[in-house]
Amino acid sequence: MKEERQAATGKGRPVAMKIEQVRATPIGEIEVVGEDRRLTRISEFDRVLGGGVIPGSVILIGGDPGIGKTTLLLQALPRVASKDQPVLYVSGEESPRQIKMRGQRLGIDHPGLLILAETSLEQILKSVQEIQPAAMVVDSIQTVYTEQITSAPGSISQVQEVAGQLMWFAKRAGVPVFIIGHVTKEGAIAGPRLLEHIVDTVLYFEGDKGHSYRILRAVKNRFGSTNEIGVFEMKDGGLNEVNNPSELFLSERSQQSTGSVVVSSLEGTRPILVELQALVSSTSYAMPKRMANGVELNRVSLLLAVMEKRLGLHLSSQDVYVNIVGGMRIDEPAIDLGIVAAVTSSLREIPIEPGLLILGEVGLGGEVRAVSQVELRIREAAKMGFKRCVLPERNLNKLEPLGGIDLVGIHEVREALDVVLA
Repeated sequence: MKEERQAATGKGRPVAMKIEQVRATPIGEIEVVGEDRRLTRISEFDRVLGGGVIPGSVILIGGDPGIGKTTLLLQALPRVASKDQPVLYVSGEESPRQIKMRGQRLGIDHPGLLILAETSLEQILKSVQEIQPAAMVVDSIQTVYTEQITSAPGSISQVQEVAGQLMWFAKRAGVPVFIIGHVTKEGAIAGPRLLEHIVDTVLYFEGDKGHSYRILRAVKNRFGSTNEIGVFEMKDGGLNEVNNPSELFLSERSQQSTGSVVVSSLEGTRPILVELQALVSSTSYAMPKRMANGVELNRVSLLLAVMEKRLGLHLSSQDVYVNIVGGMRIDEPAIDLGIVAAVTSSLREIPIEPGLLILGEVGLGGEVRAVSQVELRIREAAKMGFKRCVLPERNLNKLEPLGGIDLVGIHEVREALDVVLA
């Protein structure tokens, strides 16, 4: 609990002009105007945004410190600028000299990129009205304050009011505003949840600092799909796009290692093949350890219970570790069968065929259920050189024959293991 002084009455969001009386309009009479999107010419970024930046939109970007939020926006912002309209980067955390040094490292020296070190919202909006930028970035919203509220910068009331005024300005002026937000130790954007409801788009920059891969994921998007992701690789010169994530995630895969299997994750319209690893080792403790990285631990525990009950595998005296290689996180059930196969492979010390893709959701009865968009996943596997695919029988019955890859339909988990570990 934190005590805050109440804002003085009569102060609030400025009103630019008297608004005419608005009448309710039947939905059939509303005119639809085509979206005029501005491309950042970073295809992975544009993909996540839904095809480009909508004028007047407010985009919130969150992520761990040092993950690459500022780097991404410094690379994307100059590409939105035009000869007549510059772009504005408002920094409340770094000095212009620090940003200049970062720009030199990234090779950014665009004359249309203007840097403003300011934390007062009133001064920021005054500068924006003079510059009339094509787009602006606020880094970060927790450092910006408005004089209309007496509480400290970063407090709940300050963050709400600053975000509301930035939204009001963006819609009125038609200027896209990118807001960088700090995150909590749990990974959620710090501040009130209302902040995510105010803005049009919420993007999370994910990735393990131990890996060079970065994933940009949309969790809210009023102008596009929330299922698309963008994949980047962090290098000395900044973020590079990864146009073929499957090749990147499978590049270091061992060919004869036990407990290793390839599964497919569908992110929006893009299938991505990733390596799933499992390690099973005997334990001397009364309670065996269960750890999962990149997949939900409760889902892994459920699948282990199915293996104990339906397959007769004794895992109660075994430690089980499951990992998605490359820092990816997969939440869909299509990788269930892959987890079961990887755990069984490690338990029995039998390697899985390198050119095999495994798809399927596992039910509590040990049955293998159908997955969505299976044709896209198989075509991606065939393009990557995979020779066989184990998939649910129900999916196989609805598929047209695909050249270059052998499809094996299965109905139960036991059947799948007989095929995979033969």
